[in-house]
Order: sequence, then structure tokens, then C-alpha cells
Amino acid sequence: MVPSSFAAGVGDPPPIPAARLRPADAPVRPLLLWVRTGAAQVRLDGGPVLRLESGEGAWIPADGWTERAVTTAPGTVAFPLWPHAGIGAWGPSEPTRFDVPHGWQDWLIQLFNLQVTPFNGSGYSPEAIEALLRRPGSRPPAPVAAGRNPGPEGLAPPAMPRAPGARAVAEELTRDPALDLTVEQWAARVLCSARTLRRDFLADTGLTFEQWRLLCRLGAAVEFLAAGYDVDQVAARVGFASRNGLTRAFKGRFGLTPHEFGRKLSARPGARGLTQRAAAARQTDDLIRMVRRTDTPAPPDMLPAASTPSHTNDIHVLSWVYRGSGYLDIGDRRYERERGVATWIPAEVEHVTGLRENSVSLPLGNASTADLQLTEPLQVRFSPAWDDCLMSCSISARSGLRPDDHDPRHVLDLFAEQVAAQRALSVPMPTDPRARAVAMECLRRIGEPGGTHDVDAGAEVHRAFRDETGMTLGRWRYAARMRIARDLLAGGAPPSAVARRTGYAHLPTFSAAFSRFHGLSPRDYQQREFERDQ
Repeated sequence: MVPSSFAAGVGDPPPIPAARLRPADAPVRPLLLWVRTGAAQVRLDGGPVLRLESGEGAWIPADGWTERAVTTAPGTVAFPLWPHAGIGAWGPSEPTRFDVPHGWQDWLIQLFNLQVTPFNGSGYSPEAIEALLRRPGSRPPAPVAAGRNPGPEGLAPPAMPRAPGARAVAEELTRDPALDLTVEQWAARVLCSARTLRRDFLADTGLTFEQWRLLCRLGAAVEFLAAGYDVDQVAARVGFASRNGLTRAFKGRFGLTPHEFGRKLSARPGARGLTQRAAAARQTDDLIRMVRRTDTPAPPDMLPAASTPSHTNDIHVLSWVYRGSGYLDIGDRRYERERGVATWIPAEVEHVTGLRENSVSLPLGNASTADLQLTEPLQVRFSPAWDDCLMSCSISARSGLRPDDHDPRHVLDLFAEQVAAQRALSVPMPTDPRARAVAMECLRRIGEPGGTHDVDAGAEVHRAFRDETGMTLGRWRYAARMRIARDLLAGGAPPSAVARRTGYAHLPTFSAAFSRFHGLSPRDYQQREFERDQ
């Protein structure tokens, strides 16, 4: 599929449904809920109900309030943020409502992005940190399991287990190594036995659960020390009960104490910087000060640039630029990503995604290689009218706050329809302002059965269509519907769905119209396009 960019979006976004976050879907961390628009409420087991309006937030500590249910009204965009357990320890100890100043709102959206995507802050050099850990005369990192070492020289993260339950636990600990659940508690969360969880960690990684968690915590400790946190702060943030416990484990692994590491780091120009985890920690520190209404920091003058490491995904990923601009690098080719542009990043292709200063992006969803045939990036531009809708898609895709009938394929359908509608603009468009307005209204209502025929058009409009497009208004509507149908079929949508999306009440009627226009049936056309992509 050829990568493309298109003009501003056609049509109105669909309404945002009500959503809820069930207690079972909430991580075992503090919750910060910010309502961008609409209304939400947080119900606490045995506690108060907090009702939030647009611009308000609520802080819910983890301790004592594990049963937290969130519901949002239709039309609401609310961002759930999950500060690390160690970071949230110094937040308010009771549920707290607070106002979010306007200057902090885009910052909060980017904080959500940092929590769910692999962006790194600028200035951090893993190689420089590795060198600091290998001081002259120090012993190499101690093995953590008989006959096995988890990776080169300490900083490489331990291997991720493959078994679904163990992997879910590993991913949650990677996000927040300070979580202090027992193996039995983790096993209950992923619906398996403690024995199975232990066996899967050992079989897939060569490490016991405790050894794996220790390496995860020490890797996070390196990041926080490099970001300038003191040893006591780092111990709390990565799950050690005391400074001494961190010092013993750190020296046993790296051959020097955290204090020695921090001192050497300070003496090495250019080595200090922020990883994604450390950047999110710094931002959360500022956020908690805002919640407490004490020492409230001013909003940052500029959001920093960020980029991912070079990596591949086993699924297609859809990413949208809400503010500013960014890029996608595949090999030696760069695809620019401007404000409003959503980009499907193909699966199994090594790539780097980046954001420039003062830019914000959000992941909108994923698609399997079975659901979407894609070998090159595909882009489409959404108008600002879609902002709230797309934010809602991102929240549903990357958090437990979602509608009861949430369908992960919904964003795939939205994207396909937008591409098809925008490509319909390649059908000759009239230049007369009144005729062009009628054309755009036809495109907006193209999915309504018979809806395009109800568009009011006078004799002057009909004349403009004939003179400027070479088609009557009726023939132009027919051509636009068929162009949209063709693109939806090429994208893999079933003919019955395409019929509904282009305003045909019955599949046989659509099939006959499509065959007249293209010379072959919808199924034959779809099969031909699929064979071309192989």
C-alpha cells in the first residue's frame, strides 16, 4: 500500500460513549484521574464518591483504597494516570480533588503518552552509564542464576517471560518496580497458581521470580540515580525497604555503591539525562505538588523532544499527533507527521518514531496482520473537531477505562472510513462555492441510506456540477460512493459492512451498483486487490 497524506478530515466524529474502569482492571498503584471535558465520578469501596467536572482531577492513594471504580458520562474525555507506587508514596494519603490549571493540560496528555509508549527523553546515554558501572578493578556483575547471566554488563533488562500470565506480571513490574505484591497475590491477579507463575518465570528467563524482580528494580535504580535522585528517594521509588537494602543489592550487582555511582555520574559531563521512566517520575513529582496545592510549579515553558529506540512491533500500531509535529524513520526514509496526522506503523518493520519540541502524540490502537494488510506506512489527517474522539480512542486502547461494548477494531474502522472519505475528494470537485458545499455535505452524509439524495441543490448548483466536473450531481454522488466503497474493500472490510457505510440498505443493491461501475463484483474486486498485495 503506498504511503499517503490527505487533506483535512471529512465528516463529523462519532459521539463519545460512556465508559467505566472496574476495580479489577485498575493497577495496584495510586490513581490520578483528570477530566479534560465532560463529567466523571470515582466510587471508593467504603468511602466517598468524588464527582468531577471538566478541568478537575482526583488523586486516589493506593493504600486503603484498592476498590476504585470510575465511570464517565457520554461525551467525556478523562485521562487515568498511574504514578509509580514509590513515587506516589509522598502524595496525599486521602482522596483529594484538585483543579488542573490550563497550562498543565497538554503536559498531562503527554504524561499519559509517556506511560504507555516507549519514548525516551533526550540526553540519556546508556553507553555512558554502562561505562560508569565498569570502574577499573571492579568485579563483573554477579550471576543471578546458576549458569545464567541476564545480559551484557548489567544494564540490559532481564528477558521477558513468554507465558501470558508471567509476561503480564513482568510488564507491570517493568512499569512500576516498587510494587510489593507476593507471588501469590500476583498469581491471583493473572488468574493462575503461584506454582505456575514461578515455573513460567524460571522456564522462560532462567531466573526465579525474585531474581527477575531484583534485576528489574536495579535497572530502574540506575535510571533514577542518573536523573539526579538521591539514594533514599531511589530506594523508595524502586521498592527497597531501606537505603541499606538498595546499597547491598546495587554493590553486589555493579561493584560500586549507589552513592559512588552518583558521584562518578556527576563528574562525567553529558552522562546525566532522563529515560522515559525518570522523565515520568520528574513530571509526577511536579504533579503531586500541584495536587497538594503547595509549591505548585509553573507549567513547563516547552515540552521536550522525545524519540523511541529503534524497534519492531509484531502488530500494526496507529499513532496520532495531537500537537506539534514528529516523524517516523524506516531505514533511510523519513515520513513527516504533522498536527492531526494519524499514521499506521507497519508490523515487523524496524523503525524509530520521534516528537519535536512542544509536540504531543497518542497511540490510538493496534491491528493484527490478519485484520490489516499493510507493508508501508499509511497516513490520514483528522481535523481538530476529532481531537476529543481520538483521545477517547487512545484512552480506551491503552487503559482499563473503556465502554462496556468496546471493540478494539473500532479505530481501524474509523481510520478506514476517514481514508476512504478523503480519497473520495479525488473525484473531480466543483469549484463553485455553493456546489462545493453540496459536495462536502454529500460526503458527510454518504453513510445515511438515501441521505445524499436529500441534499438541497438548486439549478445553479446542478449547472456547476455539469460544467466543472463533467458529471451531473447524481452521477457525481454515485462516483463518490463507489470510490469510498473501493477503498474500504481494498482495506479488508466485508462487502456487507461496505454496503452499510456507503448508504445501501441491502447488499444485493450495493453489489449491483458496484458491478455496474467497476465491471466486477465487490468480492471479486477485493480478491483481486488482496492478490496484488501478496
